Amino acid sequence: MSNTPMAANPLTRAVLEIDEYASGLGWDQPARLFALVDTARLRSEEPALAAQLGLQDEQETSGLTPIEQEEVPADRPLDEFLATIAWPGAVAGCALTVERLMLPPSAEAQVPQGLDEAKLARWVAAHPERQEVRMTVAVLRDGARESALRLREKDAATDVLTGSELVPGLAEALAATFEE
Repeated sequence: MSNTPMAANPLTRAVLEIDEYASGLGWDQPARLFALVDTARLRSEEPALAAQLGLQDEQETSGLTPIEQEEVPADRPLDEFLATIAWPGAVAGCALTVERLMLPPSAEAQVPQGLDEAKLARWVAAHPERQEVRMTVAVLRDGARESALRLREKDAATDVLTGSELVPGLAEALAATFEE
């Protein structure tokens, strides 16, 4: 059973569960993709898998179960990879956890003009105000979104920020995996 605090809704609980899982793996990890499936449906339609995941004895009747997918390719831009994904109907949503460097808004004015992607990445990595952040973003087919942000320098479950609009670009890319 997870130590994830009880959140207001199943999507927030799923995001926090994935964040807790990623936290247990440590930092400097590759991106990880998860299918989100309705827990009750999983128990009824796939009892062997539910048992393997330890879900057969849980009393909760609503919720989402994250199921980690194959490794996200590190040699391909994330947006290109996400554009190749299509989910079967049994998947209610998806989530992605990824680590990035982040700058405070005050650093935007300092960004040199004309840098290509590689040079910009090096500039950000060398910036004294950079922060390492792990982002976990989830979307459902119905459009619901949730995110969790964990800073490396404040690596505690009590310091994880949550909100539906924390990483809108990544949420949009994940939502596009459900478009027909």
